[in-house]
Amino acid sequence: MDSLLIKGGVPLHGEVTISGAKNAVLPIMAAALLTAEPCVIRRVPDLSDVKFMGQILASLGATVRFDGNTVHIHAAKLKGVGDYDLIRKMRGSICILGPLLGRLHRAKVSLPGSAPRT
Repeated sequence: MDSLLIKGGVPLHGEVTISGAKNAVLPIMAAALLTAEPCVIRRVPDLSDVKFMGQILASLGATVRFDGNTVHIHAAKLKGVGDYDLIRKMRGSICILGPLLGRLHRAKVSLPGSAPRT
């Protein structure tokens, strides 16, 4: 079992950079679909799920660009139908449904985790 041994008596000093959390950034990325204006999200963790959400947004017509720990999303023109095979692969993709309904008043997406179409 891993453990930490901490000896007190010495004041702490220094800096720590805290990155964003995946479970926070996925809904924020989806919320960028609500506007046709460019959105910039900073302190985005470099994770495969975040990149995958970028692919899902791009499949809906958004322009998505990753620049280090910043993502730029511009959803000027959107489609109301999501890529079935992309969306079904990630549970977090359900977050796109609300913004699509809010902006386009309709949406057609697969259920995340559903079986592939035959």
